[in-house]
Amino acid sequence: MGDIRLIEIREDILSDNRELASELRARLARHKTYLLNLMSSPGSGKTSLILRTVDRLKDRFRIGVLEADIDSIVDAERVAASGVQAVQLRTGGFCHLDAGMVAAGLEAFDLDALDLVIIENVGNLVCPAEFDTGAIRNAMILSVPEGDDKPLKYPLMFSVSDVLLVNKTDFLSLSDFDMQKLKERVYKLNSGIAVIPVSCRTGEGIDAWAQWLSFEVSGFIGR
Repeated sequence: MGDIRLIEIREDILSDNRELASELRARLARHKTYLLNLMSSPGSGKTSLILRTVDRLKDRFRIGVLEADIDSIVDAERVAASGVQAVQLRTGGFCHLDAGMVAAGLEAFDLDALDLVIIENVGNLVCPAEFDTGAIRNAMILSVPEGDDKPLKYPLMFSVSDVLLVNKTDFLSLSDFDMQKLKERVYKLNSGIAVIPVSCRTGEGIDAWAQWLSFEVSGFIGR
């Protein structure tokens, strides 16, 4: 029997991706373009939050949006209609974006003409958390209808995120969602995460979110 060679493909892939992500962050720093990676499960309100964000910040920052979906361009069309540049990435079955995919998407932008690029990652609470996209910060959305137990089921997503947006707070009175219990579970995983309750329907909390992001972008680009 011949020798068997074991190759840890997953480890190699993640290592290569981390290197690409580091190179991408250095490139973004040279262009002074802040890249935000927005993650969540499908239907939690990523596109709605992006539209709210664009509305609040487009007069202050030059914004582009990188949309990622397995198929369809519907979200990119909605974003482009708001008056900012949008690029659609079709992942062709991949349930996440990695640094190489993001770098390819950014080629469609003139980074010198943008202060902020928002990635709308593929709707998934598992795979996107495992791959560094090269973003400066990671944000995630958890919607109230999903339940307050998600940090127990998907701990990595909450661990790698810098800010958690708890969306659809207008549903709180109709559910048994416990905001305090959620925060306790999240802070056990990530004591430094910012938690911002929002409602894209009513506008609640959007000012606080816009302020958080504006502070981040201003500090990064030196404005």
